[in-house]
Amino acid sequence: MQTRFPVFYAIRQELYDWRLWTGRAVVLAFAALAGLVVVGFTWLTEQAFAQFLWLKSSYWWSPLLWTPLSTVAIVWLMRRYAIGATGSGIPQVMAALSPEVSREHVSLYVSVRLTIAKILLASWGFLAGLSLGREGPSVQIAAGVMHHARRWLPAQSQVSAQGLMMAGGAAGIAAAFNTPLAGVMFAIEELTRKSEHRSNGLLLAAIVLGGMMAVSVHGNATYFGVIRVENLSMALLLPGLLVAVSCGLAGGLFARLVVLSLSGQSNDWFSRLRLRSPLRFAAACGLAVALLGLASHGATYGSGYDYTREMLEGNATESPFYVLLKFVATWITTWAGVPAGIFAPSLAIGGALGNDIAQLTSYANAPTLMALGMAAFLAAVTQAPMTAFIIVMEMVDGHALVLSLMASALVASGVSRLISAPFYTSLAQLQLQRLPPR
Repeated sequence: MQTRFPVFYAIRQELYDWRLWTGRAVVLAFAALAGLVVVGFTWLTEQAFAQFLWLKSSYWWSPLLWTPLSTVAIVWLMRRYAIGATGSGIPQVMAALSPEVSREHVSLYVSVRLTIAKILLASWGFLAGLSLGREGPSVQIAAGVMHHARRWLPAQSQVSAQGLMMAGGAAGIAAAFNTPLAGVMFAIEELTRKSEHRSNGLLLAAIVLGGMMAVSVHGNATYFGVIRVENLSMALLLPGLLVAVSCGLAGGLFARLVVLSLSGQSNDWFSRLRLRSPLRFAAACGLAVALLGLASHGATYGSGYDYTREMLEGNATESPFYVLLKFVATWITTWAGVPAGIFAPSLAIGGALGNDIAQLTSYANAPTLMALGMAAFLAAVTQAPMTAFIIVMEMVDGHALVLSLMASALVASGVSRLISAPFYTSLAQLQLQRLPPR
C-alpha cells in the first residue's frame, strides 16, 4: 500500500498520528495567544502614554520630576528582579537562539517571567514619557509566550524550542505593526539563518496567525495610517538619493553610538558613572529626556507616533531640530538601560529627516520622502533592509513607491554597514556575556 499509493499512505499517516495534530494545535493556539498578548501590551502602552500626556498638560514642569524618578524606579526593579528585560528584547531572543545557550540557560533571555516584567516595565517607560518603542519588547514578550508552549507539546514533537522562540519573536513584530508579512521577513532576516526554520510551514503559519490577531482586533489599519503618494517622476531621484544616504549615515551613527554605549568599553565620564552608579546615571538620563521633551514642546516624548502622523497629515508644527532632539532622546533612553525598543523612534526620525529634505529641496510631495526616510533610517539602524522595506510598504497607498522604498532601504543599509557593525548581532553578543562561566 505504501509503495503503490504513497499519497493515500501519507494522508493516513497524517490523520492517524494524534501527536502530530496535538503539536500543531498547541503551536497555533500559543501563536494566537502571543498575538493577543502583544495586542494587550499595545493597548497598555497607549493608555500609559495618554496618562503621561495628561500629566504634562496639567503641570508643564512635571516631567522634570516624574521622568527621572520613574527611570530610576524602572532600572532598580529591572536590575533587582528581571535583568533580562533590559533594552529592546530582540538581542535577548537572538541570544536565546544561539547554539552557545544551553536549555537550562534560555530563561536568562526568554521566559514567561521576563514577558510579564517586560510588559509592566516597558509600559512604565511610556508612562514616564521616555523616547522608546514597543516593537522590540513585543518580540521578547511574544517569544516568551511561545516558548512556554514547549511544556504542552507531545514528547516526540518535532517542533524545537528554538523554532517556537523564532516564531514568537516574529509574531511579535507582525502583531505590533499589524503586518504579518513583515513578521515572516523579520524571522528570515534577523532571528535565524537555519533553513529548517525558514521552510517550516507550521512555524510560518504561527507567525502569520500571531500577526492576524492584531488585524482581527484593530482591523486592516496601518501603523501611521495610509501614506498617499502622487505620480512619481525623475524629480524624485536626487531628493530620494539624498534621503537614503543621509538616513544611512545618521542610522549608522545611531547604531554605533548605542552599541558603544551599552558595551561599557568607552572610558568617558558618563560610561564610568553608568558602571559605578547605574541608578544615578538613570536619573540623569531621565532628566535629560525630560529637558529634551520640553525643548521640543513635547514632540520627543514617547514613540514619536503622534508627531509623525501629524507630519504626514501636514498638521505638525515645523521644528528644524526635531531630528536631532529625537535622535538624542532615543539614544539616552536606550543608554539608561530601561526596557525600550527603537523601531518606532527610528521610523519617526527617518520620517522627519525625509520631511526636512523635502523642505530643503522644495519637493512637492513631502509624504513620499517621509516614507523613503522611514524605510531608510530603520534599515540603517537594524541593517535589516527587507524587514524595514516591508513594514513601510504596508503603509503606502498604491504600489508606485515599492521599488523606491526597496532601493532606499538597501542604499541606507549599505551606507550604515560602513559605519557600524550589525546592530542586533552586536547587542546579542553582549547578552551572551551574561552566561555563567563553564
